[in-house]
Amino acid sequence: MGCSGSFPGPDSPASCYLIEHEGSRIVLDLGNGSLGALAKYADIYAVDAVIISHLHVDHFIDLCSYYVALKYRPGGPGKPLQVWGPSDTGRRLVNAYGLRGNEGVSGEFEIRDLEPEFQLGAFTIRTSRLVHPVETYGIRVEAGGNVLAYSGDTGPTDRLVDIARGADLALFEASFLEGVRNPTDLHLTSKEAAEHATRAGAAELVLTHLVPWNDRAVTLEQAQGHFPGPIRLAEPGLRLKVGK
Repeated sequence: MGCSGSFPGPDSPASCYLIEHEGSRIVLDLGNGSLGALAKYADIYAVDAVIISHLHVDHFIDLCSYYVALKYRPGGPGKPLQVWGPSDTGRRLVNAYGLRGNEGVSGEFEIRDLEPEFQLGAFTIRTSRLVHPVETYGIRVEAGGNVLAYSGDTGPTDRLVDIARGADLALFEASFLEGVRNPTDLHLTSKEAAEHATRAGAAELVLTHLVPWNDRAVTLEQAQGHFPGPIRLAEPGLRLKVGK
């Protein structure tokens, strides 16, 4: 739904990915502007759960918009939507929307802390703490014998290799470019993303979290030659079949 990194770009909302399998639907991250994009491809009232990798605005802030859509939907509210996220997700969401007193979001969301492994309908979810200035997780999604591994935001770490081991699709961030002084423990270059996917033995690599000021062609070029399988850039509306 969105693949722009750090803030929405002119052609894409921030991070958001819809995963479907045999009637189950989950969403990974819900960054700036992504709820409207999600509504183009799915009924937002038929999503089973949202999983938030970390609590930077470009990955969670459209939960505020989702709150409004759930609270004031025509016909009245439905069953609370499961939201899995870092330990402070509930408080951050209440503060972000500006709720006061005894107001909360429990009527709209069932907020749960991420666990190392849990089940969501047809999906088995595994998570691993990665490297970023805030509590952040890589997310492994398995269904029907197929595996998607999502990096969220992370600096280089062996834990990303572990969570993506043998994945059919590695959806890895590529915020930085090679050849410049980049902060440590923050993001990956596309070359680093490709190297991590190679070490994990992933079959396919999609580069995402594409910061608007970077040249997308350069991002793709710098990954070439560092991953043996197909590499492509994420883009809004891109549909992919994971595995066989």
